Amino acid sequence: MPPRINIPPVTRILLIVLVLQSILSAAIRYRQWTAHSEIFIPYLNLVPQLSLVYPWTFITTTLVESNVFTLGIACLTLYHGGRYLERAWSSREFGKFLLISSVIPNTLCFGTLIVFFTVTRDERWTLMTIAGTIPLQISFLVAFSQLVPAHTVTLFRGLLSLRVPRFPLLYVGVVTALCMTPILTSTSFFLAIYGLLTSWTYLRFYKAVFPDLDSSQPSSLRGDASDTFAFAEFFPGPVRPFVAGISETVFNVLVAMRLCVPFNAAEHSAVRGGDGNFMMQRSSVPGSARAEAERRRALALKALDQRLHAATATAATRAQNAAPPPPVHPPAPSASGPTVHSQPQVNSQKTMTAQQAGGSSGLLGETSYNPDGEDRGSA
Repeated sequence: MPPRINIPPVTRILLIVLVLQSILSAAIRYRQWTAHSEIFIPYLNLVPQLSLVYPWTFITTTLVESNVFTLGIACLTLYHGGRYLERAWSSREFGKFLLISSVIPNTLCFGTLIVFFTVTRDERWTLMTIAGTIPLQISFLVAFSQLVPAHTVTLFRGLLSLRVPRFPLLYVGVVTALCMTPILTSTSFFLAIYGLLTSWTYLRFYKAVFPDLDSSQPSSLRGDASDTFAFAEFFPGPVRPFVAGISETVFNVLVAMRLCVPFNAAEHSAVRGGDGNFMMQRSSVPGSARAEAERRRALALKALDQRLHAATATAATRAQNAAPPPPVHPPAPSASGPTVHSQPQVNSQKTMTAQQAGGSSGLLGETSYNPDGEDRGSA
């Protein structure tokens, strides 16, 4: 029998709806296709001028792809990214993240097109279709930047190495380039920008941190106050101070408008050690305290394994030194074999000791722990 593919429930529903709606959209376009007019599906896709009477399109339009190329990329992204994030966060938190990362960018893009129509009086702005999984794809990249900020991905057999926080900005650049081709529409650029801002804002300030039983952090802790998840970390080093200054100014304005709440002492202490210095491990990542406990258990198991090997070797040495020498004149062998005094006691004792040592090693296994190294040369 072929192996059963284990897909979490929310990710499974996401993939099914994406494929069904994309097939339905393609069938409608094929049936209504004409060479002289553009086809709109206002009850499935979000079109500013036509979809106000279909409010559900603010959600459904995210899971509709218009061509096979984007559909294939969307399926791969949702399959791998959805499985990872849903298992890391739980299905409920993952579903909430999907809802926020799709509805808010679609709404902001809708409002942007209305503003452009108001300024230019060009009706084409209100007839642009807002659709696709681009907000979800860039939101997954932002989530990975929070969970594994120091991880480096090597591409093209080592020719290019990029840290995970570089991928959201790289994705925006790729989408911008594809918007100049028939593959993507100009609305995809706005969806990528708004998806980046929305997902980062939610994870930075609002997402509830999973309470860890191995730590003393409060269960009401929200957001991620670590420096590794600052907005400037998405940008290369030369422009990072400039972006950090702008983002700090915007944050202070939002705090003054009471749209954002600054981090309190408990949230800052979650990413700092008891002496006020930053810990080597990112304690702000959900479940990182559990990871620290696993690291300590691995180190303790390794130390125990080494002590067992040392104790076994010491016992073998003592037994070899304490064993009596064989008799000088052994008695003549009998038909029943050698007597008790002529049995190779020392060799058998060595063999038993070696077997005990090998058995303990085989039972416990050779434990080795390689802690994550420091950041290797970010791109």
